[in-house]
Amino acid sequence: MFTDRAKIYIKAGDGGDGCTSFYTEKYVPNGGPDGGDGGDGGNVVFKVNANASSLSEFRFGKHYRAEDGGNGSGKNRHGKTGADLVLTVPRGTVIRDAESGGIIADMYYPDDEKTVLRGGIGGKGNARFKSSRRQAPGFSQKGEPSKERAVVLELKTIADVGLVGLPNAGKSTLLSVLTRANPKIANYPFTTLSPNLGVCYTDDGSFTIADIPGLIEGAADGAGLGHRFLRHIDRTRLIVHVVDISTFDDAVRDYKTVNTELVRYNDELADVPQIIALNKTDCADPQSIAEFRAAVNDAPIFEISGVTHKGLTELVTAVERKLKTLPPPAPMEFEPFVYEEADPESYTIDRADDGAFVLGGALIEKLARTVVLDDRDSFMYFQRRLDVSGVTKALKKAGIKAGDAVRILDTEFTYEE
Repeated sequence: MFTDRAKIYIKAGDGGDGCTSFYTEKYVPNGGPDGGDGGDGGNVVFKVNANASSLSEFRFGKHYRAEDGGNGSGKNRHGKTGADLVLTVPRGTVIRDAESGGIIADMYYPDDEKTVLRGGIGGKGNARFKSSRRQAPGFSQKGEPSKERAVVLELKTIADVGLVGLPNAGKSTLLSVLTRANPKIANYPFTTLSPNLGVCYTDDGSFTIADIPGLIEGAADGAGLGHRFLRHIDRTRLIVHVVDISTFDDAVRDYKTVNTELVRYNDELADVPQIIALNKTDCADPQSIAEFRAAVNDAPIFEISGVTHKGLTELVTAVERKLKTLPPPAPMEFEPFVYEEADPESYTIDRADDGAFVLGGALIEKLARTVVLDDRDSFMYFQRRLDVSGVTKALKKAGIKAGDAVRILDTEFTYEE
């Protein structure tokens, strides 16, 4: 089943824990700390798969996470770095943050690759905390955890030419004749339930054509297939508007209806050049064609027949000539959305209802991963870091006194001068 939109949850790997270990061996006294560092967690990376044309692989799988970093061990052995999670998507996929709607990446080029989430940093082993005054640190640091994020994947077909028109206008037949595509074709509305893409080869080169389904009156408001496939017209450089001229009573109205829906969906589409392909002229009244030409004069008109191939050479020549005058295709222009990383030295001080001073922020969380409250060296290290970082001074400024409670995450202790 064709899928061009999916919401998934991604999570980078957590950093591995550092190790608390001391070197011990027969006849080797005072070996000292030898706990290794934890490995970094794996990243979440999106990469273009040139052979993919749908987001169907994300239809059922919703949660994806990279590998966690390995824990450190004795003899200064570091944990392994977690493997990256590489998610492949079709070319033209736009990655958005689900909460804000901000665009993280536009996977436009065939070799595009984007690291969306970075893994947590591995914790330091106790060997890292050794100093001239602290010869045998009995503590290490836990790895940095990562957060799960929700992202939305939207596929926007990349094509030079977009075929638009009401259902049963003959777009799929025209695509099959001009390219090697094999769309489903039948004489009833909504035969095309997904965008079809093909390549038209000429003597001077080639260009891609996309059959865009979903256009009926009210499509911009969600009627019919609605917005589901209108997004695929956003990237086209030229629109070929296919009009069924075999029933003139409706032809002019059909033409105006489609243009109205295009502009209502995205007013920038009004600036995209159009070529009108009057289809099914093999069974149309010549007077109807003449009257359509008189009523519509805002775009070049070509009389064609997808069945008899009438006028197709002239249409292809005009399309190719027009494309050469248009700017080359390019990805979307946007301000990239980046998941903010908290300042590692930031902290907050709040007052709980029971009067306790509550410490929070990136610095406090980082220290909390290191502190072992029942280890004297660890707690002294924690106190010194609070002093050096200015937290102690800020607590005094906030009015803390000896005997007041201080709360860090799930741990509470009494402040002493």
